[in-house]
Amino acid sequence: MARNRILVVEDDEAISRVIIKNLISTGYAATPLYDGKEAAELLERDADFDLALLDIMLPGIDGFALMGYMKHHDIPVIYLTAKSDLDSKIQGLRDGAEDYIVKPFEVLELLVRIEKVLERTGKMQQVLDVADLTINLMERSVRKNGEEIILKPMEYDLLVMLAKNKNIALSRERLLHGVWGVDYVGETRTVDVHIGQLRRKLGLENHIKTISKMGYRLEDKP
Repeated sequence: MARNRILVVEDDEAISRVIIKNLISTGYAATPLYDGKEAAELLERDADFDLALLDIMLPGIDGFALMGYMKHHDIPVIYLTAKSDLDSKIQGLRDGAEDYIVKPFEVLELLVRIEKVLERTGKMQQVLDVADLTINLMERSVRKNGEEIILKPMEYDLLVMLAKNKNIALSRERLLHGVWGVDYVGETRTVDVHIGQLRRKLGLENHIKTISKMGYRLEDKP
């Protein structure tokens, strides 16, 4: 399966490394650049990106100026910047950014915002591969080594949430709210029960890890 390609233009190498590491861990293909001019030159050779994460204060060409290049190649943009003033936010959004995130930011929140932008712009890959499973989001189907496995609706939704955040630990509360909704009044024990069902039905005993006093993580490799 082709992975969503994300261009990261961030001149702070420490921040860039954290972003790239988490994008790759989650299943994206990520390309780091540290200079706006380099990003513009790259797009002349290769513009096959599904999303760009842009800092604004970049050497060479700043993030606002890069927006024109992104629009030309139909690449959605999320700004990641230390510029927290209202004028910059308004400019970024008016110029066409899908989202505007001020540093410092939580990595998990960034990943959720990336997912939502990909979905909203129709660029999200519709097939997820994790462990030995193939999850087709359009069909709402799950196959293990080519054989379809029937899951109940909540089991499927829980699996998809884990797969979209593979290799990332998610708390029981986050899983509960993400799958059952924020208005659900049941206990987090519901998550534990459904995790057990997924492990049994899909043979994921070695892939779904329990994180002590926290939640669960779906790992691509046991």
